Amino acid sequence: MDPELIAECGDELHRALTARVPVIPLSGRGHPLTVRDAYHIQQHFVARRLAQGDRVTGKKIGVTSLPVQQMLDVHQPDFGMLLASMEYPDGKAIPASTLIQPRAEGEIAFFLKRDLRGPGVTRADVLAATEAVSACFEIVDSRITDWRIRIQDTVADNASCGVYVLGKERVSPAGLDLAACTMALEKNGAVVATGQGSAALGHPAEAVAWLANTLGELGIALLAGETILSGSLAALIPVVAGDRLRLRIDGIGTCSTEFV
Repeated sequence: MDPELIAECGDELHRALTARVPVIPLSGRGHPLTVRDAYHIQQHFVARRLAQGDRVTGKKIGVTSLPVQQMLDVHQPDFGMLLASMEYPDGKAIPASTLIQPRAEGEIAFFLKRDLRGPGVTRADVLAATEAVSACFEIVDSRITDWRIRIQDTVADNASCGVYVLGKERVSPAGLDLAACTMALEKNGAVVATGQGSAALGHPAEAVAWLANTLGELGIALLAGETILSGSLAALIPVVAGDRLRLRIDGIGTCSTEFV
């Protein structure tokens, strides 16, 4: 794709983020758009935010679980960048007006104590490089109208990153069977989604390894001190102002937030 068109698409997504007004799918505009093009658009989109003083705090893996793939009709994982402005403390209210069409995911977050540089990163390497894990809400949000996305659209849109909430409890992954950890997600006091760690590419550390190896091909590392979101463990839950969310992952901890 022409570099000028890549920049135009990235600028358009940035305007959508700022104005809270979605745009028509990038993939349906009559010009070829490859996944590689979409990542270049993502880089431009993120660069616009960094130029305004934001900073990268980690990375996220998206579209890892079968329920999410089926819901979005997207059938391969993707990745995006986490920024400082996206993080909310556990229990903190999120203004719904700052998002467009949010949906909540329950995930396991990894906190790295050592760099991971692909290729060749394994699940064991990920666990050895992880200081702790926690329960996490990722609130995904699409700048594409009505979530009418193909893989190119969500990739360009920084993997549909919205905001995220990290649980206060941090535990070592040593001795934990992360694939078997069960999750229950409550919305307004009722359980609306359940899952387990194996939903994220069979094992959440396998998802992080996929990310390290995929980014390694681009010369990008997962860095010590970064937070890595390993992917949703169940289907996405739409949320609006007034909704209260609570997440529990057995063996790991809890996380909560509300929308105002």
